Amino acid sequence: MTGLALPARAAAYDFWFTRLKYDSGDWDVDQRMPANLITSLIDYTTLRVDPKEHVLDLSDPKMLTAPFCYLAGHKLVEFNPAERRNFETYVRNGGFVFVDDCNHDIDGLFAKSFERQMASIFGPSALKVLPKTHGIYRSFFTFDGPPNTSFELNGWGDDLIHDYLKGIEINGRLGVLYSNKDYGCEWDYDWRNKRFLAEDNTKFAVNIVIYALSN
Repeated sequence: MTGLALPARAAAYDFWFTRLKYDSGDWDVDQRMPANLITSLIDYTTLRVDPKEHVLDLSDPKMLTAPFCYLAGHKLVEFNPAERRNFETYVRNGGFVFVDDCNHDIDGLFAKSFERQMASIFGPSALKVLPKTHGIYRSFFTFDGPPNTSFELNGWGDDLIHDYLKGIEINGRLGVLYSNKDYGCEWDYDWRNKRFLAEDNTKFAVNIVIYALSN
């Protein structure tokens, strides 16, 4: 990471966007999405928001201090030992990771490999469907469940819209939010184009961040 040291940034901002870089896959996807999410937080909330995206290696201990992490891709997810150790430590110690499946190929490679990683780290039954009454759907704006996207068909090679998100809870707190709906692509446009939308589709991103910061 470049820029401010962690203690200084923490004092200056309530939120900064951290993208996790991992060795096995194509982590650098949907490059305009973070700016769009950041703009929405500035528009709708009173949070002090760092206007820059920060990229950290998952294997870098600095990621353990981030208030929110984003991990996405299309390809294989296979953590090396340092990545696995940091991911588990971060989640078990109160961190929040939003994981977004961008894969629309028939093999569902990202989904299958990421889910294997989670089963290996947290146990085979750790990843569960979130009920539509979950607090993340009411943390700022109100939703009756996860908003659909125009990209999610065939995310697992099953040609289905998944009307749910999954998560991993640690001691009753959501530490991993997992989406097969490809929100990253849905929110990956120039932030100035939001004025042409009938409804701002990044509002759910605000919910995710507010939930992550308040639980």
